Amino acid sequence: MGLVVLACAAAAAGWWWLDQPLRLAPAAPGQPVEVTIAPGTSARSAAAAIAKAGVQAPDWALFGWFRLSGQSRQIKAGSYEFAEGTTPRTLLGKLVRGEQALRMVTLVEGWTFRQVRQALARAERLQPDSRALDDAALMAALGRPGVAPEGRFFPDTYAYPKGASDLAVLRQALQAMDRQLDAAWSQRADDQVLKTPEQALILASIVEKETGRAEDREQISAVFHNRLRIGMPLQTDPTVIYGLGERFDGNLRRRDLRADTPFNTYTRTGLPPTPIAMPGASSLLAAVRPSNSKALYFVARGDGSSHFSHTLDEHNRAVDRYQR
Repeated sequence: MGLVVLACAAAAAGWWWLDQPLRLAPAAPGQPVEVTIAPGTSARSAAAAIAKAGVQAPDWALFGWFRLSGQSRQIKAGSYEFAEGTTPRTLLGKLVRGEQALRMVTLVEGWTFRQVRQALARAERLQPDSRALDDAALMAALGRPGVAPEGRFFPDTYAYPKGASDLAVLRQALQAMDRQLDAAWSQRADDQVLKTPEQALILASIVEKETGRAEDREQISAVFHNRLRIGMPLQTDPTVIYGLGERFDGNLRRRDLRADTPFNTYTRTGLPPTPIAMPGASSLLAAVRPSNSKALYFVARGDGSSHFSHTLDEHNRAVDRYQR
């Protein structure tokens, strides 16, 4: 009878332990314990790695719990963090669900690809596999050889496990833009001057850079549609600035507007050869669904909004009023 009581007491103590917070000894005070479980790691080795990383529990006890739970073969590889309050039960649950320690990087609407690369280089615990690749090699690595990277990545916040490749983040953003562009193109207006999704992406990038207030997007798009329809140059400063690249010092001069480049929409008609930035979902939709406006001109009012004009005389008066 005494042995039965002792056995029951031991079992009860074991179950009690499963829900008790574990003591932690992280690498830095106040930080979580960080553990990386490599692919193919056994449950026994995972328990040893967790104990070695700073979870204050015998590895044999952790392994015993993994086996007893019946989930030892369901432990997933990855990078994990265990914070104060972690119990043996919640620890195993995290491993089985694959709840890896994630970091975030945000790609902002209107950024150029150069700014995207800079953001990825600064991102916490992101493996810089693209650093040694030029743009062409990078796109080939992503399975898009010969495609210009500008504008091909959707601006959003992306989560990634610690130690992930920056190419994995770019692949997420590339696929997201594919989906967003397809969705916008499927909603294009019937009277459409744009012939391909690629043209829509290019125009959307211009709308993104020209829009100061969200409510003006469709009207700005209409101006460019109207100009394309009659063969009038788009005459949009952001494309000229993009064509200048690192030569642009923040001051756009008359000589810049006259200097012919593939992106100078004052000297060349039609769309530039590639997007000039990353458009967001609203700009993508505005590019394919412009307003019914017949305006051919617009000028910034100075408060973020734009004034739209149908004639050059009206436009010149607006320029005098708001800029000169």
